[in-house]
Amino acid sequence: MSDLTPMQRLKNKLFSQSTRQKLLAFASLVGLMVFFSAASPNFLQTDNLVGILQATAVNGVLAIACTFVIITSGIDLSVGTLMTFCAVMAGVFMTYWGLPMYVGVLAAILFGALAGWVSGFLIAKLKIPPFIATLGMMMLLKGLSLVISGTKPIYFNDTPNFSYISQESFIGYFFPSLPIPNAVLILFVVAVVSSLILNKTILGSYTFALGSNEEAVRLSGVNVDRWKIIIYSLNGAICGVAGLLIASRLNSAQPALGQGYELDAIAAVVIGGTSLSGGAGTILGTIIGAFIMSVLTNGLRIMSVAQEWQTVITGIIIILAVYADILRRRK
Repeated sequence: MSDLTPMQRLKNKLFSQSTRQKLLAFASLVGLMVFFSAASPNFLQTDNLVGILQATAVNGVLAIACTFVIITSGIDLSVGTLMTFCAVMAGVFMTYWGLPMYVGVLAAILFGALAGWVSGFLIAKLKIPPFIATLGMMMLLKGLSLVISGTKPIYFNDTPNFSYISQESFIGYFFPSLPIPNAVLILFVVAVVSSLILNKTILGSYTFALGSNEEAVRLSGVNVDRWKIIIYSLNGAICGVAGLLIASRLNSAQPALGQGYELDAIAAVVIGGTSLSGGAGTILGTIIGAFIMSVLTNGLRIMSVAQEWQTVITGIIIILAVYADILRRRK
């Protein structure tokens, strides 16, 4: 029987390590917005805020995909080029073959899941380290995107409704003062569904268990390889959604795009409190981390900071986030 009162137990829960990390990340986000608002009057303009939301939608969905993999103590360096590959496949189905939009949407998600399945198979069955397996997949998918598209962008001019996925605002039809793009709604739908999967299903339980102690899970009789492949397949399917978002935003599939997105996605996951050592993480923290990355990038651009220095600052933030994770693990 615990000697703690209900109020004390509630206090301990509220100030748990995970909660403190999310509060710190949220406070950092608010601090960045206040700083950039004071530094430039253009930051809080509607067009700029919509641009931040659009950028966060793509990076946020990729970060959610990475969250599942990183919680298992894995890594996926192919999410950026996989996103592009899925966009190219949507273009093949809709533009090259003239099939309906829903077929292209399903194709993007299914090909994403297939690529994720291949990564999971390489890691689980062939025992290739996740870093090497997904690095190879990153290059393979980049090459496939260029080969399939003929190194040229695939435009969706024959599918005018495709832009509704990202560009239009369903909320704006009812509330004209809130022109929130549909891409942001899709981001939050993916976040809610992913959070439910992570916290309320057996897949989520095994995701945390694999990251905490994979050998113990294996010794308990669980088919670790099967669940790991499923997790990487889910990661790929979510990247397919990101591919649809960026293709809809650009109204084209750009085969040379994608490389580098994985760094922003992984940074968002770590900033949001997911441990690179596995076993801990939340979707809410990842979303906050994605907004931090988007606000930081946008704010530096608004302040006319050179692109090379933006990259330097992003690299420093990633290093600090990883070091903070190491300190949390020590405690």
